[in-house]
Amino acid sequence: MSFVISRRRVGVFGGTFDPPHVAHVVLAAAAIEQLNLDSLVVTPAGVPWQKVGSREISSGAARLEMARAAFADVARVEVSDIEVRREGNSYTIDTLEALDGDDIDLFLLLGSDAAAGLDTWSRYEDLAKISTIAVFPRRGHETAKPPAGFSWELLELPGLEVSSTDIRRRVRSGRPIVGLVPAAVRQIVELQGLYVDSEGVDESAP
Repeated sequence: MSFVISRRRVGVFGGTFDPPHVAHVVLAAAAIEQLNLDSLVVTPAGVPWQKVGSREISSGAARLEMARAAFADVARVEVSDIEVRREGNSYTIDTLEALDGDDIDLFLLLGSDAAAGLDTWSRYEDLAKISTIAVFPRRGHETAKPPAGFSWELLELPGLEVSSTDIRRRVRSGRPIVGLVPAAVRQIVELQGLYVDSEGVDESAP
């Protein structure tokens, strides 16, 4: 007698999430629906090595707390501290290998700009072997796609032009962020005084 192993479809949504905003939440919900995911694991980066030195980055604990608040009402989303707990730089392949299994199909959510540069990532050949790239369009990079060798699917999203960079700038200049981030995230930003002391840093980094 043979048995059919039921496979689970698991998405991975990484990022700095400094702060997470409404477009992140919309993307998560859309990915779950369009990819028919059993779960979506949101992984705030512990040490986002590509951004270190470009600007001040909020603590991993603060970004993890904001992410949990932001995605609290989205069904099938789990916010994981796997990268915050890991020592050293955060590499996506390490996270994917930790989440992989014989009964799991992995989908990595990436903006089209990041997806186009996947062949510069750490151990990108291994990343291509164990995951399908779920690409969401980013303004100015709508036609960008992963390099050859990657399996990928294109997500359809509403045109929400919201960025963490703009939110940090608004906080620093005293402008409101109501509607741009979930209310629970805005409360954390205000209570912890995040982004108000970022004078002199390069805020061109997302």
